[in-house]
Amino acid sequence: MPLITSQKQLTLILTLDRKERKVLLGMKKRGFGVGKYNGFGGKVEKGETIEEGAKRELLEEAGIEALDMHQVAINLFTFENDPVGLQVHIYVVESFKGEPVETEEMKPEWFDYENIPFDQMWADDKQWFPFIIEHQQNFIGYFHFAQDQATILKQKIQMVDDKHVLTESDLKYVM
Repeated sequence: MPLITSQKQLTLILTLDRKERKVLLGMKKRGFGVGKYNGFGGKVEKGETIEEGAKRELLEEAGIEALDMHQVAINLFTFENDPVGLQVHIYVVESFKGEPVETEEMKPEWFDYENIPFDQMWADDKQWFPFIIEHQQNFIGYFHFAQDQATILKQKIQMVDDKHVLTESDLKYVM
């Protein structure tokens, strides 16, 4: 594992329609990950819990309010020659208020599970998405990227019991 001197806590929300087998993704229009489809989320602001930050980001980026939200994973991302790790807390939302709308940052779009645009997403997404949308399993993941931010040099995914409350200390199992 590379030398990590600090970690940023981030959120990622996947809005699912399990009955219709669809996931709501957004095309990133600016900032980190521009031009890629992703779930909704981002930074946790000072004074917010991670869950509060996730709900706020979903509302800001897609215009919808989470009515149910549960954490399903924590992924740690590291990058070659970068001492800052990204600790991403992943949530699933299956019911929400409002209709998804395009914002300054994201353009929401529903995708069938069979047509998720993995070729327009982060390379790691194809590795862990199935655990959430198909298998409905909770996990902790670690992905170490090359400097190009496209090539995965190392990865590990560890399943956890769905009754287990995920915390950042769980990351030790994948490092």
